[in-house]
Amino acid sequence: MGARPETRLTVRVQPRASRDRIAALEGERVRVRVTAPPAAGAANEAVRRLLAGALGCPPSAVEILRGRTGREKVVRIVGLGPVEVRSRLAAAAS
Repeated sequence: MGARPETRLTVRVQPRASRDRIAALEGERVRVRVTAPPAAGAANEAVRRLLAGALGCPPSAVEILRGRTGREKVVRIVGLGPVEVRSRLAAAAS
């Protein structure tokens, strides 16, 4: 039985936006906007749910590895390879 694929992604977050959305793919980085404020982990949870929705995976498959208190985050997505993640995020950003 093979290992499940995983992808690491750099995410730039803009909290307190007018709506939740994948704003752009910029090279190896994804820019997202979330309505949640950056307090008590609300923006982090909004980022997880936004990415999970755009990728078609459960929020539990999206984990913030670094940057919990900053705008720049490193996120791990379990169950999807880099090509699939990029393709799905590109579709969500358009």
